[in-house]
Amino acid sequence: MKKILMAAVLGLAACGHMAADEAAPAPGAKPEVKEVWYPSRYGAEDRIGALNLLSPEKTAEAAKLITTGKTYSLGQVTGRKTPAYGPRSFSMTILQLSDGSGTPLGENKAVGNDDLVNTYVGIGSQIDGLGHMGIDHRYYNGVPVADFVTTGGLTQFGTHDIPPIATRGVLLDMTKQFGSPVPAGTAFNKAEIDAAMREAGVTIGEGDVVLFHTGTMKAQEGSAELSPVEPGLGVEGAQYLADLGAVAIGADTWALEVIPFEKEARPFDVHLTLLAKNGVYILENMVTHDLAGDGVSEFFFTLGAPRLEGAVQAIINPVAIR
Repeated sequence: MKKILMAAVLGLAACGHMAADEAAPAPGAKPEVKEVWYPSRYGAEDRIGALNLLSPEKTAEAAKLITTGKTYSLGQVTGRKTPAYGPRSFSMTILQLSDGSGTPLGENKAVGNDDLVNTYVGIGSQIDGLGHMGIDHRYYNGVPVADFVTTGGLTQFGTHDIPPIATRGVLLDMTKQFGSPVPAGTAFNKAEIDAAMREAGVTIGEGDVVLFHTGTMKAQEGSAELSPVEPGLGVEGAQYLADLGAVAIGADTWALEVIPFEKEARPFDVHLTLLAKNGVYILENMVTHDLAGDGVSEFFFTLGAPRLEGAVQAIINPVAIR
């Protein structure tokens, strides 16, 4: 399992020699502690992160969870009225084909429509790719922003390169511990995750997708705006799940992580822990209430992300099958 290593810098460069342009710390000054989070456990050149833990064997084993064939759509509808994190917006225009006049084509009078969508991708149910958030302009595996971000799209970490995901899914119903909906500001860390696993009778292993059900989406159904606060994953819980081998983690909330943040001075620290430090993907606005209502705790999870070249995120509709 990956461990977060801590190194006392004390004015020394990583090689152990003082850099020419670095000043020695003042006498009695507290040494700076620098967190080492790259290169990745999968190698310095890796660009898909925790999805390296997927395998044909894992998929075949997960397929054995299908016993009834019942399917669950985990994606919500994305449209003009879908609450979105500002300034994100969505618009669609329907166009008629051919010359635009709507004149039927040929003797069989063929007609049709086309659509033009102008949207931020991060609206509705979505997957955050590894190019979404980084630390001090470095992203997963320490890749500098200048190496892959262009106005025309990402040249690395584009969601079009996310492999098909077909694996075991685990639902942790947090309403059984905290009530429904789970109160905003409630953090899920190791103790709460372990309790939820015991309640569900499951353990999380390498290659799993983990979803949290909080009841938040159902409670806010019909709202025109996203709530500025929500229950969610804490930093300790995020690292715990990454160490267990989760490849993607999601919830029925817009940010997955708890808001207000556990530490005000460290915004979106769960995003940074998962995406940048561990290469674990984030699934936001997952529709979990039907799974929870049926008492489903493990299932076959499948997702083929849209292959929009160079995209940071992707609007998705994963499917759970039991």
